Amino acid sequence: MGAVTCEQERTHAAPRAPAGRTVAYVVSRFPKLTETFVLYELLALEELGVRVELYPLLREHEPVAHPEAAALVERAHYEPFLSGAILRSNLSLLARRPGAYLGALWTVVRGAFGSLNYLAGGLAIFPKVVHTAAQMEAEGVEHVHCHFANHPAIAGLVVHRLTGIPFSFTAHGSDLHRDQRLLREKVNEADRVIAISEYNRRLIRDECGEEAARKVTVVHCGTDTELFRPRPHERTHGLTIVCVASLEEVKGHRYLLDACRFLSDRGLGFECRLIGDGPLRAQLEARIDELGLGGLVHLEGPKPRPAVVEILAGADVALCPSVFTSQGDREGIPVALMEAMSSGLAVVASDISGIPELVEDGVSGLLVPPGDAAALAVAVERLHADPDLRARLGQAARRRVERDFDLRRNAAALPPLLLADYAS
Repeated sequence: MGAVTCEQERTHAAPRAPAGRTVAYVVSRFPKLTETFVLYELLALEELGVRVELYPLLREHEPVAHPEAAALVERAHYEPFLSGAILRSNLSLLARRPGAYLGALWTVVRGAFGSLNYLAGGLAIFPKVVHTAAQMEAEGVEHVHCHFANHPAIAGLVVHRLTGIPFSFTAHGSDLHRDQRLLREKVNEADRVIAISEYNRRLIRDECGEEAARKVTVVHCGTDTELFRPRPHERTHGLTIVCVASLEEVKGHRYLLDACRFLSDRGLGFECRLIGDGPLRAQLEARIDELGLGGLVHLEGPKPRPAVVEILAGADVALCPSVFTSQGDREGIPVALMEAMSSGLAVVASDISGIPELVEDGVSGLLVPPGDAAALAVAVERLHADPDLRARLGQAARRRVERDFDLRRNAAALPPLLLADYAS
């Protein structure tokens, strides 16, 4: 199937779901600051009249959270790994549907064989997923949608095996790229598969076959183009560069820092603001000191969405230097890149995975080879030297996101996919 993006005209309101339609969302962790696509897609669906029940596999505890997440945290279905209620649900389902229960358990064990992470994670969540299945059945859930192709999609598969409730899942980045265990089973039994890029759709087709690929629809993640919009700000003499990304290997910060050193050596006036946190923070701090970039590159930590809006409004260029990792991690299409483009910024990004589906080189941004710090520096230097080019790329970037990566219009494509008799 082709991409579903912004097929509705701007002048027409999105259709609303009939009252009482209920979809359960299964996610890995909630609330997770870097997974804005889950939070705001869920809120957009509720604006369309779909009742969404949230079932996180784990409760995330982060020092910073988006303000809109608070109400969802209050009503999310958090469960421990084991409790008396969970044990009773498992014994009840085992007694009433032994074949389905044991078959689902065996599928998890067999499919995860050879991967300690998959096996340990699958077995750890299995009892609570069984309990969740009973809850969903009792609450009249009509469809289960899972964000991420790994453990959340396993949960959806188990719920479907135990209850018959149809399920679907969205495949993003490393959840699909790093390990395809049980992918065939998930795709074969899913009612629908959502890929956030054509790149992901091709990967699923190559792994699962052409017949399975017919279930796959591309629905891009999106951003709030009303919130992230071009805003005038006072320009300084230097270039303000921003990178909003978690501090992990796949985001390519090491190459960004090397590029900043190149720019510094060439006498370019700039400051670089790194927004985010993660396991590489200490390593990146040490690298900034080693390269003598302490006065130019600032690690500012994680920020909630209102702060990110203001930071982008004060920037000139946004960087997304993503790379493949040795473990197989790679990007989907970063929402932070959409936010920067929606804000009218010129962007420089790696020519990797789904990113070229968002950024057209020389038209709505500049693409560079992944892991090439020199090429990254040259692209930034080009933007510094040519303000007109920056303005042209930023304007085209805004139009690109408005056309194909608007949150509300793309979310409106989901109810007809998840609810077979959705009234359009």
